Amino acid sequence: MALSGTDAAFKPSGPSPAGPSSSGPGAATVRPARLPRQRGRIRLRTIVFIRWIAVVGQLSTLLFVHFAMGYALPLVWTLGTVAALAAVTAGAQLRRSASARLTDRESALYFAFDMLQLSVLLFLTGGLDNPFAILILAPVTVSATTLSYRSTVGLAALAITFINALAVFHLPLPWSEEGLDLAPNFVTALAIALGLAVIFITSYVYRVAQESRRLSDALAAAQAALDREQSLSSLGALAAAAAHELGSPLGTISLVSRELQRDLAPDNPLRSDVDLLVSQSQRCREILTELSRRPEDSSADHFAKLPLPLLIELAAEPHRRPEVALRIEEAPDPADPVPPMVPRRPELIHGLGNLLQNAIEFAREEVKIALTWNAAKIGVTISDDGVGFPPDLLDRLGDPYLSRGPEAKKGSVKKSGAAKTGERPGDHMGLGIFIAQQLIEKSGGSVSFSNNAFGGAEVHATWPRSAFEGALDHD
Repeated sequence: MALSGTDAAFKPSGPSPAGPSSSGPGAATVRPARLPRQRGRIRLRTIVFIRWIAVVGQLSTLLFVHFAMGYALPLVWTLGTVAALAAVTAGAQLRRSASARLTDRESALYFAFDMLQLSVLLFLTGGLDNPFAILILAPVTVSATTLSYRSTVGLAALAITFINALAVFHLPLPWSEEGLDLAPNFVTALAIALGLAVIFITSYVYRVAQESRRLSDALAAAQAALDREQSLSSLGALAAAAAHELGSPLGTISLVSRELQRDLAPDNPLRSDVDLLVSQSQRCREILTELSRRPEDSSADHFAKLPLPLLIELAAEPHRRPEVALRIEEAPDPADPVPPMVPRRPELIHGLGNLLQNAIEFAREEVKIALTWNAAKIGVTISDDGVGFPPDLLDRLGDPYLSRGPEAKKGSVKKSGAAKTGERPGDHMGLGIFIAQQLIEKSGGSVSFSNNAFGGAEVHATWPRSAFEGALDHD
């Protein structure tokens, strides 16, 4: 369980419909769907709407400053610059559907043109002496929230280039007759401030947006895991019901076919058909018997609640390894020695299953599960004898897409030797732990992570007793 917090993909607990996979009995590796990196997420409608606002704002400001305030502007050139923005916007609007999603490259080119157009307008109206120079931060800030890292860095570099150019090259700021001449030191300081603002705002906004995207993807993966577990439970209940309902007519078919088989002579031309009917009816009975034995049918009403130790065994069963012993210890309150009944809910089975899978995978010889309960709360502590959680990841366990960085890529791991190496490949990014924590919290519990006194990993999950009692009453 050494690097349990760095799992790249979640492995749903419970049997896989497709049968066992290479990752363990009944475990299927599923990666969450991610948007292709080259795709942007901005609709053309959004770009067009913002640009028309910019056109109206720029045009209104130029006309007000020139005619109402009486400051002389190179009106032909400035209006021509605004007209260029309007023409490009109208062309984009006519050429493509407004609902079209732009690629990352297309969005970056749109933002680059916006910065170029604004820089030309600032060049004609005083450069950095113009208070509206701060608007050059807008396109690069928006790009940081939606575009890729490469596009954002390129736009930030372009913005800094335009800022430095405007600090040196620009027409005079339209002012009164005596004019306005800012000190070169002030203009230089303003250029540096705007450049730092581009770097800081871009970095900060991009990081926040990236965390939001990762969290959104991870929550989608958690929901997919829960939906899959619920689907398996529903299919199991349906299979059990089918086995029960079909048992009686199948028994009648089997009885009649055996009587026909007994009554027909061996040389009768119908004997082979009757023999086939008997064998196929027997095969159907075996299939129905197998369906009725599958663990998913425990989601039926008569198994809607289970004793806590049995629920733990059910969650751990798909992930057992012959060389790792699973020891369950009970430490009840003396006033309440009977194990509590808990609902057999998909979020509990899958959440505990992920934690148990990690413990079993990284244990050397034994995984110990300590169960505690009293009138107020229920606790489950999963402890293994592996190498434990890396200290530098303990505080971040539970974060989605957790990675130790490039140095982790040097490690190698095999299913049977994980506890010896204590390393996982660098692309393992914590979805297993994240999903387990989210599902357990969804059921009303909480999860904490630590290393035990022997160096192995330890996960402690607790629930208030009322969370389970309410669920059992509902069931």
